[in-house]
Amino acid sequence: MDVFDFNAISLDGQPIELEQFRGNVLLVVNTASACGYTPQYQGLEELQRHYRDRGLVVLGFPCNQFGHQEPGTEAEIGAFCEKNYGVSFPMFAKIDVNGEHAHPLFRYLKGEAPGVLGTESIKWNFTKFLINKDGAVFKRYAPQTGPEELSHDIEILLAR
Repeated sequence: MDVFDFNAISLDGQPIELEQFRGNVLLVVNTASACGYTPQYQGLEELQRHYRDRGLVVLGFPCNQFGHQEPGTEAEIGAFCEKNYGVSFPMFAKIDVNGEHAHPLFRYLKGEAPGVLGTESIKWNFTKFLINKDGAVFKRYAPQTGPEELSHDIEILLAR
């Protein structure tokens, strides 16, 4: 099993098979529009634009489980991301990342790359998972790790 075995629903309600991204390096992020880390959308978009021609795809998964920081509808989320940050990377319908209703992709990611002290639960929005071209989890990053800090690891995976 790998990341490419999963699917998700896009912001506009379309089913998306992650298999279509096979051969790319993925950066999977749980996002929110009203979070202290929301300005990271800008850095995520910069990574997408800088590396997309070399095979990086950022995937955003809005989540309302942390302080109700993503209360909007999918349409509102999309409009916010486009208007404020020019987001061009794929964004998905709002999901849970923890608990019994956690999206299967995030269950898998947490199991493959536990957090601090081996805990699997995601602690806050903008937790990031870097995935190699074969769909294996390379590394998990804490919410406070800015997108610009991932460039070195992205370069390593793109070069493989």
